[in-house]
Amino acid sequence: MAREADWDLAPGLLDGAKELALSPADCDLAYWITQVAQGTLRGRGVTGHHESAGVPDFLRAPGPLRDALVLEFGFRGLSEEIATRLLAHYVAIAPGIPELEFYTTQLVDEARHARVFRNHLVELGLPAATLLRDIDDMAADYRRRVLQPVEDFTLDIVRDQRDFIGGVAVFAIVIEGVLAPAAELSERKWTPLSPATGEISRGTAIDEIRHLTVASTILRDHVAAHPEYRPRLLEILRAGVKLWDEIPDREFVIHREELFQQGMHQHADLIGDYEVWPGVRLLDTTPEQRYDMAERWTDEMAEARMAYMGLPVEVLSSEGDGI
Repeated sequence: MAREADWDLAPGLLDGAKELALSPADCDLAYWITQVAQGTLRGRGVTGHHESAGVPDFLRAPGPLRDALVLEFGFRGLSEEIATRLLAHYVAIAPGIPELEFYTTQLVDEARHARVFRNHLVELGLPAATLLRDIDDMAADYRRRVLQPVEDFTLDIVRDQRDFIGGVAVFAIVIEGVLAPAAELSERKWTPLSPATGEISRGTAIDEIRHLTVASTILRDHVAAHPEYRPRLLEILRAGVKLWDEIPDREFVIHREELFQQGMHQHADLIGDYEVWPGVRLLDTTPEQRYDMAERWTDEMAEARMAYMGLPVEVLSSEGDGI
């Protein structure tokens, strides 16, 4: 097993995304079959968690903790569904076989993520027969105000302009680069409460390491071979930063973190002295602190990946205009 795909040995999302270097040739279709489907997901292919990792009864009962998880996984499931549909355009215009194979596997990854997030809601007691409609109703405002602008921005570049490299930048640096730290937080905060939920988050994080690192290599190599594309790449990144600055994602995240806050204190005995990051107990954190830490992780990860690509990290700041 490749270390980054090994369930027990793979680094956390932040460390992996900051430190690993993988290329599309490294992560081709054969790699995905042997290392991911037959490796990472062994015993977890159906639900995203091992059958021995159960869902605690209190998460099936009404309450703020269950409400927080339903919102989080409902929104993430819808986001991953949209990501899957977007990636079909990447596959269609991939410039070579390595890129085609890699983005085919990422498309499958995102479809799997959407599936396990949705199905986990059924494990929590939501009715399977109406699940898709219930998620659409629950996330209607989130989709309109947060996801739709990002989807439109991405489609303009990858479908309408058929700019593959620009699309890679949007997906990896702007979309996943912003959302990945929230995924890291999800794994950390649910692990002491629900083995099944923690494992689902762990599995998706292992995939995201691969997505972020391979995309960074694609961008690095393209800019090195085609330095004339660099201004275009920076222009796209600036536009992506501006887009995220205008999107009201914070209010949706803080709302569910406030629900989580109520719920975790109701189950403080299960969490105990568990540290959500070194030296800080989960029970001692606030919704705002958790959100701010995820933003700090975003900055740290961006700094590392931009340095790897030879690009100025300042361009990802709303005040920055580095060239």
